[in-house]
Amino acid sequence: MEQALFKKLEEYYDEMVRIRRHLHQNPELSFEETETAAYIADFYKQLGVDVKTNVGGNGVVARIKGGNPGKTVALRADFDALPIQEETGLPFSSMVPGVMHACGHDGHTASLLIIGKVLNELREELSGEYVLIHQHAEEFAPGGAISMIKDGCLDGVDAIFGTHLWAEIPHGTISYRTGPFMAAADRFEILIKGRGGHGAMPHKTKDAVAIGSQLVMNLQQIVSRRVNPVESAVVSVGSFIAENAFNVIADTAKLQGTVRTFSEEVRDLIEQEIEAVVKGTCLANGDCGYEYNYYRGYPAVVNHKQETEFLAKLAVDVPGVTNVEELEQQMGGEDFAYYLQHVKGTFFFTGAQPDDTESPYPHHHPKFDINEKSMLLGAKTLTLAAVEYQKQELPKDESIAIP
Repeated sequence: MEQALFKKLEEYYDEMVRIRRHLHQNPELSFEETETAAYIADFYKQLGVDVKTNVGGNGVVARIKGGNPGKTVALRADFDALPIQEETGLPFSSMVPGVMHACGHDGHTASLLIIGKVLNELREELSGEYVLIHQHAEEFAPGGAISMIKDGCLDGVDAIFGTHLWAEIPHGTISYRTGPFMAAADRFEILIKGRGGHGAMPHKTKDAVAIGSQLVMNLQQIVSRRVNPVESAVVSVGSFIAENAFNVIADTAKLQGTVRTFSEEVRDLIEQEIEAVVKGTCLANGDCGYEYNYYRGYPAVVNHKQETEFLAKLAVDVPGVTNVEELEQQMGGEDFAYYLQHVKGTFFFTGAQPDDTESPYPHHHPKFDINEKSMLLGAKTLTLAAVEYQKQELPKDESIAIP
C-alpha cells in the first residue's frame, strides 16, 4: 500500500505544481479567500468526494471513507496569502497588486488536494476515514482554525497531522519536536499621552518621544529580570510612531509590539508586567497618561508525544527524506495550536529550501519562494502518517489537556 500511495503521488506531481502556481498567481488575503475556497471545493466535487463549504467562514472540509473500518484521521492545509507586493520575478508571480503567497500556503493547499485525489482513488483498499481540512485565515488572528473547530471540522477525528513547508530548512529534511514547538503569539499597543510644546522649551512639556524611548528600554527588563531564566519568552517593540515637525515636542507616541511565550503562566505574567512598566515609566515622567491594550493571539503549538514520535519514526522510510531531526523551539506562531487542544496530533516542518541558494529569503519576504519538490515530500509524509496511524493503538484515556 505504501508504494502504491507514493507512486500515485509522484504521478500527480506535475498537477500539484500546476495547482500551486495557479494559487500563487491568484492569492487572497485572510478572511477574503472566496475564490480560493471555491477552487478547492470544485476540485473535490469533480472527484465525487463529499465536501462541505463555508465551514467556520471560508473553510472547506472534504471527507473520504475507506473500504474498511478504522480510525478517523485529519490532515490540514491553510490557504490564505499576505499583504505583500511580490518581487520574485517568477513567471507565475502574483497577479494581485499588494497580495502574495509569501509563506508557502499555496504549496500546502496543492499538496493536500493531490493527497485527497490519491486517497479517493485508493479508498476501497484503505481503512478508516480521512478528513481533509482546508483552512482559511491562518495569517491573521483570530484565525480560521478556531471557527472551523466550532463548526465541526474535528467531529469524530481521532488524530490530526499538519506540516509547514519551511524554506530555511534544506530540502529532504523533516523537522519535528515533541511538546511545545511554536510559541503563543500576542500583540500589545501602548499610547503615551504627554504634553507637547515647542522644541526650544522642553521644560514646559511631557515629551512623549523621550518617555516612549525609556519605555522601549524598560520593557526589555521584563524577560531578563521578571521571567524565570529557564523559560523562553520574547517582548519586542516593532512600531514607534510620534510624527511631528522637527521643532515640536510630541504630545503622544504610539508603540506596538509582540510577545511570544510557551507557558500560559509566563504569558499571564508578561501581560501584567508590561502594564506595570508602562505605569511606572509614565509616573516617573510627571505622571503622564497612557492607554494599554493587550491582544491574545494563537496559543502555543504543543505536539503530543505519541503522535510526534510516530511521525518521526515513519518519516525515515519516506522516499526522498534524507534527514529527520528534532528541531529547537520556534518563536513563530500557528493556529494549528487550536486543533491540538482538541485532538491528539503533531505539526512538523518539511524542508523547502530552494536548490539554487544557501541563503533563502525568509517567510513573509517579498522575494520568498519554496522548493516545489518539497510539496511532494510533505505530501508523502502526511499521507503515510494518515494511513499508518490506522495501525496505532489509541490510549485508553483519550482526554486532551488544554495547554
